Amino acid sequence: MSEPLAPGATIGIIGGGQLGRMLSVAAAQLGYRCHVYAPEDAPCAADVAARHVHADYTDEAALRDFARDVDVLTYEFENVPAGPLRAIAGEAPLHPNVDALELAQDRLSEKDYVVGHGGRPADYRAVSSLGELEQALKEIGAPAILKTRRFGYDGKGQVRIMSADGASAAWADIGEKPSVLESFVDFEKEFSILLVRGMSGETRIWDAPENRHEDGILAHSLAPGDGVIGIQKAAASDLARGIADALDYVGVLTCEFFASAAGPVFNEMAPRVHNSGHWTIEGAVTSQFENHIRAICGLPLGDTSLTADRVEMYNLIGTAADDWPQWLKKDRAHLHLYGKGEARPGRKMGHVTQLW
Repeated sequence: MSEPLAPGATIGIIGGGQLGRMLSVAAAQLGYRCHVYAPEDAPCAADVAARHVHADYTDEAALRDFARDVDVLTYEFENVPAGPLRAIAGEAPLHPNVDALELAQDRLSEKDYVVGHGGRPADYRAVSSLGELEQALKEIGAPAILKTRRFGYDGKGQVRIMSADGASAAWADIGEKPSVLESFVDFEKEFSILLVRGMSGETRIWDAPENRHEDGILAHSLAPGDGVIGIQKAAASDLARGIADALDYVGVLTCEFFASAAGPVFNEMAPRVHNSGHWTIEGAVTSQFENHIRAICGLPLGDTSLTADRVEMYNLIGTAADDWPQWLKKDRAHLHLYGKGEARPGRKMGHVTQLW
């Protein structure tokens, strides 16, 4: 796409969750309509989209028809199979590109790539058998964490190994799948770098938030992150920018880090808008969702500056969403409910952004 995509055009979003929902809202603000492609009967993104195509991610014929009906394609989560997307290349521009998607889908490839670009993840070993896991534990030591190479998020697809004699049980728990063993990191805080890169190569970066997790799920983000995060965010930003440039990336890219005594330790990347950037809807001049739409449509990128001295985001997980009336009573608190059905344990039902 050589010219900016004019308002009135159609954006295709692959995936129907809350990220697609918020992308669709941001697109509508700029005058675009969105079509959502998702296998669920009633995905929450479809509530705010012009059309919902109900089909499987592996259905190349349906994907091809979907791509022909839109002007540009994007995706809202990284577990969409890359093969079918590559097969429909040429039907409509896809941002971020499939190379970035494939890289983020494999933890081993991702870590190797980051090392090749000057980043430093935790010490890690590839594991494809119980014997390899036992050898890796001898080299790395315990405690350690075993993660499947593919299809892991929000604490899923991983198990902690507290001692070497836990190898057999951990290998069974992980489903005996190709995995990565990582050493534990002695860190002070967790933070993320959220950047957006346009088609011209222009890059903008939001303030790095401090992130706190509960049971492997993000519970709270605070921007700007202070203390050690303020010291280490420049080096982490340089790495994230280098990765985006190398991938010729277009859209929002998120890289997560541990702030350690030895500097920022890379954890993982997400080739999409991210939960740790939800605060940007009210807390930044231009949100991650609007800037992603701007980027994939070839528009100028927006200002990423803070709109308040301090911004906090709280995830409403499971029945925590039932407290929505109390949040509405708080000044400068902004409630977002995703329109999902049952409030199951661990399910993200909404979030609140508090400005200070």
